Amino acid sequence: MEYKRKLQIGVMGSASDTSYSKEIEKIAERIGELIAESGNITVYGAEKDYDSLSTAAAKGAKRFNGLTVGVTYGKGKGIWESENTDVIVSTGIDRGGGREFVLVNSCDAIIAVSGGSGTLTELAIAYQSNIPMIVIRGTGGWSDELADRYIDSRKRLKVIGVNSPEEAVSKAIELSFSQEVKK
Repeated sequence: MEYKRKLQIGVMGSASDTSYSKEIEKIAERIGELIAESGNITVYGAEKDYDSLSTAAAKGAKRFNGLTVGVTYGKGKGIWESENTDVIVSTGIDRGGGREFVLVNSCDAIIAVSGGSGTLTELAIAYQSNIPMIVIRGTGGWSDELADRYIDSRKRLKVIGVNSPEEAVSKAIELSFSQEVKK
């Protein structure tokens, strides 16, 4: 019998202090729902002090009984959306100071929705690590800036722009499997 592990799909995006709309939040929730429906795992940046598009994805995943893994900064397991998180990984590392390495490198692919400086950091780490990156066009932030582009002149891996949560999850699964074949 061949064992095939579940994919760990990261959802990255703006924190609530960037004032995203309810429409954008619903896109993030839908991504989490679709990851759960596909039988895979939603991995996200678990915040201790406020909401984010990543926590919206976890909420969507739990609505469909999906498995969620929240990677948080600092010590302790107290996070904003604890009721929507099955596994909490406390990195012991500050926000913006390395938690993003653990978060991104725990993923087979990442999907970004909008995004500020933290999302940009996560996309750069994924680029350096050859982890597939998918962004939702029309959601603002770094997702719009980087859609269908390479992050630098090395042209390692293009940031794939898509127009819907359905396309994003489908592409993340497809690219994750193609990356596994290369390993």
